[in-house]
Amino acid sequence: METIIPIKGAVTFQLTLDPTVWIFDDRKLDLKTYFDTKEVEEDSDIKYMREVGAHWSREIMEGATFPPTLKSERKFDRKGMETGTFGIELSHFLKNAEIKPEATTIVIECQEGKEYAFSIEEAYTFILKYSQDGKPLTEDGPVHVLFRDGSNVDNPIKNIVAIRAE
Repeated sequence: METIIPIKGAVTFQLTLDPTVWIFDDRKLDLKTYFDTKEVEEDSDIKYMREVGAHWSREIMEGATFPPTLKSERKFDRKGMETGTFGIELSHFLKNAEIKPEATTIVIECQEGKEYAFSIEEAYTFILKYSQDGKPLTEDGPVHVLFRDGSNVDNPIKNIVAIRAE
């Protein structure tokens, strides 16, 4: 099984995805709780005020830090990383690949020549599951494609070898 997944086709930048390093990515999603919790829309003004207040409180307590290091100061939960089930949104990688305007579909290429075509809007909602109970998906991985609504959690798209924009 190959652990590298290329994003190719009608993209400005062809990317190669390596799911083995995503465990340290701040954008990872805990899939044990992701589909159980409902997203609550928060007013953007309230969110902004809360974030500014937190930043202001931090500067008062610790003094100003330049450059801001909040994102790099995350504490890793070693136990959670060793037992967790994680995924990451495909949208991060599609944005970086910069899909060309003439592209209309994203094709998920799987082993044995199977292909699944989706609109670009649908593909932006996909989650790439890359670990189950702290272990990489070695048998039918390296990733599984899950829909954001969780409708295919029990039957994800498996054995992915490439993602192609057409």
